[in-house]
Amino acid sequence: MTGGPLTIVTCSHRGRHNATPVAYSMVLSIRPPLIGIAMLPSRYSFDVIKKTNEFALNIPTRELLHHAQYLGSLSGEEFDKLELTKLPWFRSRKLNTVLLEGCAAWIECALEDTIEMGDHFLLIGRAVAVQADDEAFTDHWLLQDDDMKPLHYLGGNWYSMLSEVMEARVPKRAEEY
Repeated sequence: MTGGPLTIVTCSHRGRHNATPVAYSMVLSIRPPLIGIAMLPSRYSFDVIKKTNEFALNIPTRELLHHAQYLGSLSGEEFDKLELTKLPWFRSRKLNTVLLEGCAAWIECALEDTIEMGDHFLLIGRAVAVQADDEAFTDHWLLQDDDMKPLHYLGGNWYSMLSEVMEARVPKRAEEY
């Protein structure tokens, strides 16, 4: 079931920034704008999000391919991952965390709820600010520039990018399906 857009979740606490890739993220509601991410409770990011009640989703492009894999292999409990990797970042609009450069879009979330779901927890965030690179997204992913396509996680060390945009038409009669 992997293959959706990868997100790199950023969160900050007491001046320390953390970033971790999350393959399991989804829109849960349009009104209100709710997004869910599945995270193991043993992750350092889980503790930071629970302490601060906020997190940001960064939707990385090919530029961050190797960083995404590397960030998932380290624990932010031991050191500031962004300081270690020297990844460029900028301040979020509404939260007390940072957003990563090299992404196609960013979604800032206030934590609404946490639900235990087997070995993971579903962290439900209310989107409080959203922004996207104009070359990557309008009302859908544009996919014109390979460098601006969002990464999709396939499992293990494997990733992909979308190749084309197609528009579906609604048939007028059943025989047009």
